[in-house]
Amino acid sequence: MYILVINAGSSSLKYQLFDMPSDKPLCSGLIERIGTDEAFIRHKILTSVPAQTIERKATIADHTAGLQQMVYLLSDAQIGIIHSADEIQAVGHRVVHGGERFAGATLITPAVKEAIKALFPLAPLHNPVNYKCIEIAEKTFPNARQIAIFDTAFHQTMPAYAFRYAIPEELYAEDGIRVYGFHGTSHKYVSEKASAWLGKPDAKLISLHLGNGCSITAVQAGKSIDTSMGFSPLAGLVMGTRSGDIDPAIIFHLVSNGYSPDEVNDLLNKQSGMQGLTGLNDMRDIRKALEAGNRAAALALDIYAYRIRKYIGAYAAVLNGLDALLFTAGVGENDSAMREQVCSSLDVLNIHLDSSKNSTSSSEIRDVSRAGAAVKILVIPTNEELEIAIQSFELLFPS
Repeated sequence: MYILVINAGSSSLKYQLFDMPSDKPLCSGLIERIGTDEAFIRHKILTSVPAQTIERKATIADHTAGLQQMVYLLSDAQIGIIHSADEIQAVGHRVVHGGERFAGATLITPAVKEAIKALFPLAPLHNPVNYKCIEIAEKTFPNARQIAIFDTAFHQTMPAYAFRYAIPEELYAEDGIRVYGFHGTSHKYVSEKASAWLGKPDAKLISLHLGNGCSITAVQAGKSIDTSMGFSPLAGLVMGTRSGDIDPAIIFHLVSNGYSPDEVNDLLNKQSGMQGLTGLNDMRDIRKALEAGNRAAALALDIYAYRIRKYIGAYAAVLNGLDALLFTAGVGENDSAMREQVCSSLDVLNIHLDSSKNSTSSSEIRDVSRAGAAVKILVIPTNEELEIAIQSFELLFPS
C-alpha cells in the first residue's frame, strides 16, 4: 500500500512515499524556507536509475502551498509516481507533542485532532503546523487514513522518578508539567537498529541525536528510561540556537533587569547555544571558524562536547552498564571530529574510539570503536520518515 509520510517543521516540509511493506521510498522531497520568497524545493524520484532530482526556488507562502507543490510533483504526468490522490491509502504525520495521552501510533479522529490542538501551548512552533498539515492532507487525500506519530511517544516508558520535577504536585496533576522528551521517533529507530546489529534485544544503549536540535536518551531493552530534553525541547544538551540546561534563576535575573518573558524565551531558544557562543549555528561553519583560529569556536566546541560527556556518564550510571553509544542525525552522523572529541576521556566507561574507522563515511551502520572494546560506538543514519511509515503500517496491519 502507498503510505505518504509528512514531516513538517515550523518552516520546512519533508516527505517520502513508500510502497509498504517495502522500506525503500519511491520518492522523497524537502521544501525549505516556507513563508519566504526564497523557498527551495528538492524532489527526488528514486524509482528511476539513476535517481532523478528536481530542484528549484519558488515562493511558497505557507504549508498549504508546500503540500500543493508536493502533490503536483507526486502526480506530474512526466515524473509522477501516482496518477491521482486516491492512490494514497494512508498518510503518516510527525506530530511533535502528544503529551501523556499518546504512547504510540494513533489513527487520527476528530477527538485526536482536538487533543493535538489542546497541546499547542506546549509546542507552539510545531503542533499548530502539524495540525494544519493534517487538515490539508484530509482534504487532499480524502480516501486515505491519517495517522499521527508523536515525537514524545517513545519516552512514555520513562519511570515517574525520571519524568517528574521536584515541584508542587498540582503543577503536574493539573498543568501537566513534567519531562516529555523529544526526538523520540529518531531515538526509537536507531536504538532498534542497534539492538538488531548487536543481536541483543535487552541492550543498554545511549542514543545521541545531534543536529541543530540535540538530545540524548538512555534506552534499555528497547524502552526509553531517561532523556535530556524536558517539558520543552530547550533542556539538556547545547544546541544550534538553544541554550540547553541553564540555572532557572538566570531567567528571573534577566526579567528583573528589564527583559520581558518573551525576550528571554527568544534569547534562550533562538540566540543561545552555539549561536550565542560563536555567532554561528551550523557546525560546518563553526569548524571553518576553528580552522581560521577562532578562539570562541574552540571554546564552544569544548562546551558542546563536555555537556554530552556529562550526560553519557550520568546515563551509563542510570543504565548500570553500557553496550553501545549511538551517534545519529546531521552532526552525529557527519562530524567525525566531534565524535572523537565526545569519546575522549571516557576510558572509565570502556569507551574507546578508533580514529581510522571514525574517519570513514557510509550510509550504513558502522562501528567506529577500537577492536575488542567492551562498548561499541555505532554511527547509525536516522530515518524518521521510514520509522513513521513502519509504525503507520503496523497500526493498520498488526502482526
